[in-house]
Parts: sequence; C-alpha cells; structure tokens
Amino acid sequence: MNSTGFEMAPLSFPWQTADPFIFCVYHHDVYPPGDGKSGLTPEQLSGRALGNDFEMQNGFRMYHGKHIPGFPGHPHRGFETITVARKGLIDHSDSMGAAGRYGDGDVQWMTAGRGVQHSEMFPLLKTDSHNELELFQIWLNLPARSKMADPSFSMIWAEKLQKVELPDENGKKVYMEVMAGSYRGHETGGVPPNSWAADANNQVAVVLFEMEAGSGFHFEAPGSGLNRRLYFYAGKNLLVNGVNVEQNTVLQQKQDAELNLICGEDSIKFLMLQGRAINEPVVQYGPFVMNTQQEIMQAFEEYRKTEFGGWPWPQYDNIHPQAEGRFAKMPDGSIARPV
Repeated sequence: MNSTGFEMAPLSFPWQTADPFIFCVYHHDVYPPGDGKSGLTPEQLSGRALGNDFEMQNGFRMYHGKHIPGFPGHPHRGFETITVARKGLIDHSDSMGAAGRYGDGDVQWMTAGRGVQHSEMFPLLKTDSHNELELFQIWLNLPARSKMADPSFSMIWAEKLQKVELPDENGKKVYMEVMAGSYRGHETGGVPPNSWAADANNQVAVVLFEMEAGSGFHFEAPGSGLNRRLYFYAGKNLLVNGVNVEQNTVLQQKQDAELNLICGEDSIKFLMLQGRAINEPVVQYGPFVMNTQQEIMQAFEEYRKTEFGGWPWPQYDNIHPQAEGRFAKMPDGSIARPV
C-alpha cells in the first residue's frame, strides 16, 4: 500500500472488487430504435457475433441476446445480485415464477441462494428514438451459512430512493444516492433476510456519488475489516489526497486512512462499494460461487438434475408486453408497482 492512503488501478471488465463483493460490471449502451417487437431488425444486427456479442459496435452490444439484447435464462447459486438500472428498462423472469419490468433508477436485489434461474433482457420499447441503457450489476457474496438459503428477490423502486445533497464548506454540492444497504444514516430497505447486508454491523453499502465542479468530499477511515472501493467512471479532474486520479480508475481505500476528494472543472460520478469482509474461501466457476470445489461440482450436478426448478416461461429470452409498465410479480403471485 502506498503512502497516499489508497491504491489505484485502471478499471477492468468486469470491475475489480473486494470481499464481500465478488463481481461488478457497468453497462452503457445506446441502442437504435426498436423494431416494434422489443428487438432489432436483421439489418441492425448484421455483422455481430450474436449469442456472445460483448464488443462495442455502433454504440451498443447484444450480450447473449440474438434479437433482444440481454442475458437469456441462466443459473446462479451461492450469492446475491444487486442490479442498479439507471437508464432504460430490464425485463426479469425466473424459475420461481417471478417476473418484472424495472429501470429508470430502480434497483433489484436477488438472493440466488441454493439455486435459481433468471433472465435479464433489455426490451427496446422506443421505435422512434434511441433506447439508452445504463446499469450496474453487483454480486454480493453469501456466507457459508446462507449459501443454500431459499432464493428470493425484492424491488427498490426509484421513487423510494433519496438523492441527498451534501454541501461542502464552500457551498458546492455533492449528491449521494444509497442504492442498496445503508450509509451515513440513509438506507434503502429491501434487504433480503439472508443477505450479508442484513446485519448492520457489516456496513454493506452501494452508493452513487456525483460531485459538482469545485466541490469537495471527505471519507473517514473505514476501520479494520471494512473494505471500501471507489469506481471513478464519469468525468475528469479529480484529486484524491492531492493525487490526480484519471477517469476509469478504481481506488481501494486503506482501512486506517482518510480520503479527501476535490473535484476539478467538470462534475464527476463514482460508485462506492463498501462492506465488511466475510473472510471465507471463495471458489467460483461461472455462475456458481461456493466455498469448496466439491460444492461447485455439487451445484453443477444438482442443476443438471433439477434445473433449479425448471423454466416456466415460453422462451429463455422472455419479455413482457410492449405496453407494460414497471412492475414486479412476486413468487407468491402478488403484483407490486411503484407508487
């Protein structure tokens, strides 16, 4: 660790994480107008490696989608996904029979636990203008005692989230949104009961910050056992403890060091991931995250036998009706919508 109070590195894909987080990815795509069926025309898709299209081309990627961008049905076990949908919409379907359409600031928190299949498709509902999509997906590990918990998910609607103004000593503004967990007295709710974040002592927080030009912000020392990373992904001219930090950089804060941030001539945005380390072995193979290689082999075997409840939807790239608004259908069949 250097003497500045932090270590920094260029952002990779996916973004580098620290215990208790195991994965973080940022997607920002500007899709062309849709074809009226939530997807793109053959002409718009020409020349792409459909089914595995992760290369930015003409401003967007199709990921594993072949007509509609996104991630058709796939399994998970042993961790949680926190999906922060800043712009655009996501159609969710899963093996619990749950479904939903969320986005434009909403957050979905899903516990995979002992096993679930889900799809995450990006319906292109606008046919006369571009369809912009911006999201973060974060994988939060589960401790060994909770890895076989029942799967579940909760929705945190954008209308429930607060964008808090934090004026600095010069009257410049820093904006903070706690997207998951709690930080500085602000919390979102919606934490699944088996989550590492359910214990307030673990101080799990997913927070978006925006600093206006000339503003400053202070991070206290995290303290022993607490990991805090800052992902500087938009803007420029950021000074941290007097060191110039370029865009697309991740900072790992030293546990006994404070950080002083000063924004330059342009506003900046960064994501903070914070949480107490679980400090257990992590063995990951694709969509499964367990503690031992034997548990990984067991996960594959059980998935082959049970498909984690099967797939109750017409297709693996399932989407909802074009005219449908934001909603969440829970495993018990109840419907929730933003207020």
